[in-house]
Amino acid sequence: MSISYNKKELEKKRAQKRKEKQKRKEERKANSGGSSLDDMIAYVDENGLITDKAPEPGIKQEIDVNDIMISTPKKQEEEETPLKGRVEHFKQDKGYGFIKDINSTEKYFFHITDAFPNIKEGAMVSFELVKGARGLNAVKIEPEQAQ
Repeated sequence: MSISYNKKELEKKRAQKRKEKQKRKEERKANSGGSSLDDMIAYVDENGLITDKAPEPGIKQEIDVNDIMISTPKKQEEEETPLKGRVEHFKQDKGYGFIKDINSTEKYFFHITDAFPNIKEGAMVSFELVKGARGLNAVKIEPEQAQ
């Protein structure tokens, strides 16, 4: 049984590829420089920076545990001033609407139960915000006093 010319050529190509692959593998091994575990370890210094040198044991800074604060600072009591805005949209039949803050582009949902009785679109109002189910809601809505 004779082997065709194409089969011989394919075998030669496969053998050549195997040799090249083995050669590349040996080159990588030779150039790796011996990647030992010590070469892969990183340390964190006293400033929180990552280094490849182990920290010196005599330089440790002593920290008093009582000086560490694990909490959020207490919020300063500040007097809430009502926000000012304009009623952008109001559906009388549904009983809800939106107020646009005049100091920003934010719009806040409100329900008729949190507004004065004869509220209309375009009215200037003062209001406060509370967190609702879908974001901030306007409450304590009062008509803006003319100045």
